[in-house]
Amino acid sequence: MVESLWQHPQRESWGAGFGGQGMHTVLVDRRDPDRLTVAVSTGGVYRSADGGRSWHPSNTGVEARFQPDRYPEFGQCVHKVAVDAGDPDRLYLQNHGGVYRSDDGGATWQSIDAALPADFGFAVATHPRRAGTVYVFPLVADYERLPPDHRCRVYRSEDAGETWQALEKGLPQEAHYGVVLRDALCTDDADPAGVYFGNRNGEVYGSADEGDSWSLLTEHLPSVLCVRASLIG
Repeated sequence: MVESLWQHPQRESWGAGFGGQGMHTVLVDRRDPDRLTVAVSTGGVYRSADGGRSWHPSNTGVEARFQPDRYPEFGQCVHKVAVDAGDPDRLYLQNHGGVYRSDDGGATWQSIDAALPADFGFAVATHPRRAGTVYVFPLVADYERLPPDHRCRVYRSEDAGETWQALEKGLPQEAHYGVVLRDALCTDDADPAGVYFGNRNGEVYGSADEGDSWSLLTEHLPSVLCVRASLIG
């Protein structure tokens, strides 16, 4: 089952805490529930080792191109963070310019976007079981929030971002202007895994074979800000 949720666009990055800057990602380490990672728009990544009683910024290596200091301690505009299925210390980050990977639980980050057609975007999702498999939906840039070459393509890496494959079988082949926001790309727990995304055109697409092929699930919706999927039965 695919459930698409939407709300007023102005609330897409609303959040409580951290000065109201838009906390959107909360990750709990499956080995220790006191180890938390959160991501904040215009704030960056923060980690806690004591269940949220104290926090410290964790943005080493993540660029803030809009600031005089390109690599500040905090202040990056992180759009989404996802954890690898096989290694809880491996995280993937879609920044406001740049796609990154951490192999040390978020302590440091390295760029993995060299093989992508663009490094801007909002969404990042991981495979539910397969280590090193991650999905993104690139956009040209913050000043042109459209798919590169106006082509609707999800990109998948099966080697933790070293290489990327464009996935477009079954997706629109004509000029396309759909934008996928941070919570509108997800996977399910099926085998093979399903992958889903919705866009601001009001369309939801799904793949039952881990992204190899796609179909249009529904259209003519309001702007889709969030997509979640689960197995029933």
